[in-house]
Amino acid sequence: MLYQIKQYIKFLIKSTNQHGVHSPFVFNLVTKCFYDTSHYEVYKEIINYKKELLKNRTKIKVTDLGVGSHATKQQERLVSEMAKNAGTTNKRAKLLYRLSTYFKSKNILELGTSLGVATHAMSLANPNANVITIEGCPNISKFTKSTFKKYNLENIQLITGNFNEVIKDLKPRTLNLIFFDGNHQKEATLNYFESLLETTHNDSVFIFDDIYWSKSMTDAWEIIKQHPKVTLTIDTFFWGFVFFRKEQVNKENFVVRV
Repeated sequence: MLYQIKQYIKFLIKSTNQHGVHSPFVFNLVTKCFYDTSHYEVYKEIINYKKELLKNRTKIKVTDLGVGSHATKQQERLVSEMAKNAGTTNKRAKLLYRLSTYFKSKNILELGTSLGVATHAMSLANPNANVITIEGCPNISKFTKSTFKKYNLENIQLITGNFNEVIKDLKPRTLNLIFFDGNHQKEATLNYFESLLETTHNDSVFIFDDIYWSKSMTDAWEIIKQHPKVTLTIDTFFWGFVFFRKEQVNKENFVVRV
């Protein structure tokens, strides 16, 4: 936690808003998506989904394949506690909805389904989209699958298994948006990044959750930023955005407050 506080202070010193952005692409993304204050009707569905989870007293025996939770190391956890401590916040779920809409994402991949808050938001952005989400823990996967069914989310394919194994046989092979939200470890994150590079096209976007989770995650983020295929990155502290746009002649790295 101390590491994150120190990094956040550094972030605040370096970061800017739309006025410090000199890229038309990033300026439009920040002003039309990041800072979009419209009250979309679908936000009610996003909030209600999370609200139901926060009231749910079901106990799930959790198998952590990554570094696990900062909040608890107990194997058996209440859904309500998981939603409170580890689930995507309403603010970030709304942003994911706007991002999926803004980029018109048709083929979406999520690594780390958990209780499906982020998945739900992305699926609402385009009912015709193909949303693939992978969860490592069989018990969480079973619970979340039943929740998706309850909400009639038919454009989501939830796959249970080890990320590396599932990625190998992944279809489709071209993806618009990938949300990396599981196994917050340096080596694993870099492996997923390298494995999924072949799915990218000019307008693909990778979103990495918790890039300041630990020093090793920040190290992974710095390595990703330097990759030759990466032409543009945006650091929002809680998420790191990666783009592969060939129109971007010179590599640029932005630090933006959201």
